[in-house]
Amino acid sequence: MDVNQTIVKALEDIGVNYVFGGSGQVNASMLLALRDSKKIKTIIIRNEQAASFMACGYTMFNPNNLGVCFATGGPGAFNLFSGMAVALSDSLPVLAITGYTSMNQRGKGALNESTGLSRTPDSQAMFSATTKKSYILERAEDTCDILEDAINTAFEGRPGPVHIHIPKDVTTAEVTNYRPIRVNIRPVNADEASLKQAADVLAAAIRENKKILAMIGYGCIRSEAAAELKELIEKYKIPFVQTMDAKGFLPESHPLCLGVYGTSGDKAANAYFNEAEVVLAMGNSFAQNATFAFKPDLYEGKRLIHINIDPAEIDKVYKADVRVVSDVRPALRSILALLDACGLTVSQLPALPTGHYYDEPEHRDAKRIFPGDMVRLLSDNLPENAIVMGDAGSHMLWANCYLKLSGNRRYQNPGSFGPMASHTNGCIGVKCANPDKAVIACVGDGCYQMAGFELMTAVQYDIPVIWVVFDNNEFNIIKKFLLNMYNDEAFMSFENPDFVKYAEACGAKGYRVERLDEFVPVFREALSLGKPCIIDVLVDSEAYPPFDLGKV
Repeated sequence: MDVNQTIVKALEDIGVNYVFGGSGQVNASMLLALRDSKKIKTIIIRNEQAASFMACGYTMFNPNNLGVCFATGGPGAFNLFSGMAVALSDSLPVLAITGYTSMNQRGKGALNESTGLSRTPDSQAMFSATTKKSYILERAEDTCDILEDAINTAFEGRPGPVHIHIPKDVTTAEVTNYRPIRVNIRPVNADEASLKQAADVLAAAIRENKKILAMIGYGCIRSEAAAELKELIEKYKIPFVQTMDAKGFLPESHPLCLGVYGTSGDKAANAYFNEAEVVLAMGNSFAQNATFAFKPDLYEGKRLIHINIDPAEIDKVYKADVRVVSDVRPALRSILALLDACGLTVSQLPALPTGHYYDEPEHRDAKRIFPGDMVRLLSDNLPENAIVMGDAGSHMLWANCYLKLSGNRRYQNPGSFGPMASHTNGCIGVKCANPDKAVIACVGDGCYQMAGFELMTAVQYDIPVIWVVFDNNEFNIIKKFLLNMYNDEAFMSFENPDFVKYAEACGAKGYRVERLDEFVPVFREALSLGKPCIIDVLVDSEAYPPFDLGKV
C-alpha cells in the first residue's frame, strides 16, 4: 500500500465512516484511495472551510467519533483554519490532512508552497497555533507512527484538533511496515484527596440544607455523564442549570431544571444562582456568556467546586474552593460512592423560582413574525432525538431561550470561537454522524449567504438537513450592540435572494413562511420529505433576543 491507501485503511480500522474535504493538485492521489474505500463515505465540498465545520459536526454529539477533513496544500489548507479553531476551543477531536510541497521544490516558490521559506507562508507554524499538534510526514515508513500519535493526541486529555502535512512526493510512496493503529486513550481521573474534598463539601451542604446548584457544561456531553448527573441530582434533590453549550443534555422538563444560566439565560436559572451557596460546576470553562462578561464578584459568598478535564481551565476565571482535575463521568461516580457512604437522605424538593422564556404568551405586537414564537413552535414539533443547531447571531439566542428540550432532543451553538456559518455547514456533519435523527439548523440570513452554497453538497450526497432561515435583512444582534452603545448603526442591512428559488435551483425544497400559522404545516412537511430543505421565515427586525447587552 502507498501512503494514501495506508491512511485510508487506518481510518477504516478505527471506525471512521465519513471524511470531508476538497480536491486539489497536491492531494489528488488521496481521492483515488478514498474512492476505493468500502467503509468510508467521502463528502467533497464546495469550500474547504465547510469541510472543517462538517468534521466538527461529525464528532460534536458523538464523542467517540474522529472528525476528519482534508485539503490540498497552501490555500486549500488555509481554508481549514476556522474549523480547527472551533475544534480547539470546543474540545472536538478532529484530524486535518493537507498537502505540502515536495522536498526538492521547497524554497523555490512552488505552486501552493507554504513552507515559510523564501517569503512563502508558514503553514506548519499556523497549524501548530490552531491545533494540539501539527506534523509533517516526510518518510513513508513513519506513516503509522505519526497517524497513531496524532489520533491519540486528538482524543487524549481535553480533546482537540490535530493536523498532518503530507508532501506531494510522499503521498504515493510505498509503506512496507503497515500495522494497525492502536488507540489507547488514558482516562483523566482525579486524585482521591480532591474527590473526597468535593464529597465532603457537598455532604456538609446537604446536611445543613444549604442551597446547592449543579451547573452542567459541555464537558458533561463529551464525558457522556448523563446517567451520573441524573443520579446525583435526583438522589439529593439538587437543582441544576445548563450552560448554552449544554442546553438539553438533561431534559428541560425535569422538575429540578431551572433552564440555561447566563446573559441570555432563563430568569429562574439566574435567580437561583444568585441565591446558591454551593455551586458544583462540571465541564465548564466559564465562558463570557455564562459569566456576565466575567463579572469579577460572580462567585463571592459561594463555595465553588469545579470539575474539569483540563487543569488550565480551573482557576482561569474564578478561583475554585475545590479543584477536581478529571473527566466528569468518573469523578461523579467516585463522588456518588463517597456520598452514598455518608447515609444522606433528602426527601423534599426545594422551592424553586419560576420564569422561562418558552413559557411566555404569544407576542402579537410584532411587525412580522416574533422569532421566539416561531422557535417555540419548532420546539413543540421536534421529533424525539432531534438535534437543533444554532449558528452565530441573534437566531442562536432565540433558539437558546425559546426551545424547551426533552426526549433526548439536543441543541448546540457555535461555542466560544463562534464563527458565522459554522453550523450552517456543521449541521451536515452532524447529520452524517446521526442519520436516524432529524437535524435542523437555525441560521440567520447573513450566516446562510456566507456559506449556504453547501446546500448543493447536501443535495449531491442526499443528506436531509432542514435549514430554518431567520430572514430580517440585517445583522440583527450587531445592530442592537451599536444602538445600545452609540444610539446609531451603520452597514447592518442587506438584500436577500429568493431563498425558495435558490433551494429549487440546487435541487432542494424551499418554503417561505410569512405568518406564524404557516410555520407548523411547512415544518412538518419538510420533516416528512427526507431531503434537504430551506424554510425562509420572515421575522421581525425590531425584535431582539433576551440578552444582557451591557454584559459583553
